Amino acid sequence: MDLAPSHPTSATSASTQHAAAIPPACDFVVFGGTGDLALRKLLPALYLRDLEGQLPDTTRVIGVSHSPLDDENYRSDVRRALLEHVPTGSFDEAAVDRLLARLHHVRLDFTDPADWHLLHGLLKRHDPGDANPVRVFYLAVSQSLFGTICQRLDELGVVDDHARVVMEKPIGRDLESAREVNDAVGAVFDETQIFRIDHYLGKESVQNLLVTRFANTFLEPVWNAHWIDHVQITVAESLGVGDRGGYYDTAGAMRDMVQNHLLQLLCLVAMEPPTVASREDVRDEKLKVLKALKPMNPDDVDRATVRGVYAQGLVDGAPVPSYADDVPASDGRTESYVALKAEVNNWRWKGVPFYLRTGKRMDRRVSEIVVVFKKPPHAMFPHSEGAHEPNRLHIHLQPDEGMRMHMTAKEPGPGGIRLRPVSLDLSYAATFDQRLPEAYERLLMNVIRGNPTLFMRRDEVEAAWTWVEPILHRWAASPDRPKKYAAGTTGPTAAATLLERDGRAWQESDQ
Repeated sequence: MDLAPSHPTSATSASTQHAAAIPPACDFVVFGGTGDLALRKLLPALYLRDLEGQLPDTTRVIGVSHSPLDDENYRSDVRRALLEHVPTGSFDEAAVDRLLARLHHVRLDFTDPADWHLLHGLLKRHDPGDANPVRVFYLAVSQSLFGTICQRLDELGVVDDHARVVMEKPIGRDLESAREVNDAVGAVFDETQIFRIDHYLGKESVQNLLVTRFANTFLEPVWNAHWIDHVQITVAESLGVGDRGGYYDTAGAMRDMVQNHLLQLLCLVAMEPPTVASREDVRDEKLKVLKALKPMNPDDVDRATVRGVYAQGLVDGAPVPSYADDVPASDGRTESYVALKAEVNNWRWKGVPFYLRTGKRMDRRVSEIVVVFKKPPHAMFPHSEGAHEPNRLHIHLQPDEGMRMHMTAKEPGPGGIRLRPVSLDLSYAATFDQRLPEAYERLLMNVIRGNPTLFMRRDEVEAAWTWVEPILHRWAASPDRPKKYAAGTTGPTAAATLLERDGRAWQESDQ
């Protein structure tokens, strides 16, 4: 589901509608084409779109890296990656061969101008029928190379009105460096050509959140401070930092997850209804939320944030090492866990806390949004028995996408009234008899089509950094270090205290 679909007229034929859904042919160039992101996510996503007939015949995929691979060796590596990362039921030998035939590899030292003629020659060889081919340049490399790569592309003369560039998060490590990165890329590409990707925005359940809010009249009237008690946003991982330790120790959970993923989810929960759910309208409303976030002074940071780092523990019954074991060079100040309380200062949300948390080596892998409603204003059943819990809407982002509404019902039986919590469940997999596309599938097709709705605009990125930066500064100045929590748990006890002070608790039991 695209948030900005085309709307054909009644005279449009079915075949024309189908043709309009297919993006234009393009050269899809992945800088870092042999890296983990390319092999694990990007190339499998392109394969699955090709399997669905979404890549025109003249589309080419070009991997660019330092590796000394020719086309055949690169194709062999990609085939192995597809075998590992594509669902078994979607692996089709004919479709794999079709994608591999489109695949090329260019060995390139990004910083050496003399090497770029190889890529230039390949890009200039395109199907004669494609007078103005779309070129997508995906920067799956260190952001320190973003400016250099864009400058070289400009010098080659391959950046025109049909070119797009994709930037992976996080953009910068603070506001100043984010501006530097944006300036370097923006010197070559117009803002309309820049796609800052956050794969969470491509998830089916995240997009469905807007439909749930704005296409169902029973929810929107109560989606405000009058009826909502608080909101919880959780992104938990059972894995540790793995082989990303070098990068992660310079970023931490705040830069890696909160500044982008969690704040974007907060925006979708809190934003006002856009006039049309397309193009700039959605991004304009998200920006308003980021600007409405209550700034944190040092006392606020001390009171409303918690940092943690995982120690040794058990995950799924198996012992796992600590963060210090995974990243021996760490100075012990990098957080693998963050919990915080945010506030949106506008008419709709004044007084409603948003509790955000994310961590590695947690007890389970889960991403979800929980909207907790207030209790009824009057207890009509004072002599009833049983549990009476607040209504809650759980929006599951992963691993099983769907929604669950918790309500209170009367338990059947004679005599008095016995209350019992019940739930109304929507599982996307069970309800819709089709494969749910991976987030990158949708996002990559939107890049090719030139639809920026699901991507972050420059002012969004910088507004997020403006809010996050005082927290980072306070942490850097504080003598306190992240609090340890055992791997395989829900995080440090201080995170539970953060909510307990407000008379609330984290929602842990909804599986």
